[in-house]
Amino acid sequence: MRTKREDFTLQSKAYRTNRDLPSTYTVNYQEALDWLYATQTFGIKLGLEGPTRLLREFLAFPSHRTKVIHVAGTNGKGSTCAMIDALGQGLALRSGLFTSPHLIDYRERVRVNGLEITKEKTANLLTELRELVADWEHHPTFFELTLALGMRHFRDLDCDLIVLETGMGGRLDATTAIPADVCVLTPISLDHTKWLGSTLDEIAREKAAIAIKGKPILSSPQDPEAEKAIRQITNQTQAPLTFVKSPLLGYSLSLSGEHQKQNAALACEAIVAAGLHLSFDVVQHALQHIQWPGRFEKVNETLILDAAHNPHAAEALVKTWRTEFPKKKADIIFGSVEDKSTDAVLSKLSEIAKEFHFVPVNSHRGLAPESHAVEVKSVVHSDLTSALDATIGRPTLLTGSLFLLGEAKALLSKNKFRTTSQ
Repeated sequence: MRTKREDFTLQSKAYRTNRDLPSTYTVNYQEALDWLYATQTFGIKLGLEGPTRLLREFLAFPSHRTKVIHVAGTNGKGSTCAMIDALGQGLALRSGLFTSPHLIDYRERVRVNGLEITKEKTANLLTELRELVADWEHHPTFFELTLALGMRHFRDLDCDLIVLETGMGGRLDATTAIPADVCVLTPISLDHTKWLGSTLDEIAREKAAIAIKGKPILSSPQDPEAEKAIRQITNQTQAPLTFVKSPLLGYSLSLSGEHQKQNAALACEAIVAAGLHLSFDVVQHALQHIQWPGRFEKVNETLILDAAHNPHAAEALVKTWRTEFPKKKADIIFGSVEDKSTDAVLSKLSEIAKEFHFVPVNSHRGLAPESHAVEVKSVVHSDLTSALDATIGRPTLLTGSLFLLGEAKALLSKNKFRTTSQ
């Protein structure tokens, strides 16, 4: 009997051996994506040896002149990365942005100057990767392959700036295999406890370990326990640490919420730490026009989408809702996945809830909607469509999981949605 690994290796070679195709054959986009998604069977592997080898052999390490800014944290990573990217573009730099997960389309993860990698380039690079790793004893994961694809794309386009968002943690996250010029920590809270540790101290240590000797590392204000851990790790690493404690004031931001002003301050300091100069006009234009889906995103006059999936993010979401809609409570469409502090999130959201609408999440880690318990009135729906139909015309907040947001955006835009575990 063959193992899963042997089965996958045979499938990986099939497009060459079984069809008698030349090694230069390029599969189409959908076939390439099918192969990549199948690698999710290898799960999550934390460690730098595999990603380092993959990046080296795929010629995906950045050139020495490229500035790399590496962002870790629990909340605000995506928004902060998007702001750094926008500021870089405002300075007329060719800026590569790597983020995860995607909401609807896989290609959202890899962008240069705001443009997603094309389907043709994605298929070409995945074909190369498929050939490269076909005989490897330790097969790269979905995330590692995606990182290699993104970094090679950035190198091919000769990016001046690369902004990297960690997938999970920091110390052993695949993105840490790439040498950074500046490291950034957004607010840290309990999340991914199965992998990173059960205490704030443990999680902060994992994330702060992206620090590099002699390279600046910037941090948002942190919980005292997290701050202590960050100071200890950066001191051991001999990485100069700066806490950016004041929010950015005097600018108009397109992203809603007071917490975004803190993210903006962190993004500006990261650009400066990379040796770049910012003017008022560059900052204003970049932050006023930035778009980042799923962060208090106003779909229409009554429907808001937000990616809050832990207590800290839920608290920020509640504050933003009260600022934007001071006299209104929300119908909350909610779905969540395992390894999240769901009860604490629901407790915080209950402060602004008129009624909860619990729905399933399109993920193998999705929690059953009937498993949620709240004191506020609630309804369980069999699918997202019925929940959206039930709340039409009422102030509605859809939140709880990025996977749920992706499904909602696909449904509302009538696009195809394909979930991923990484």
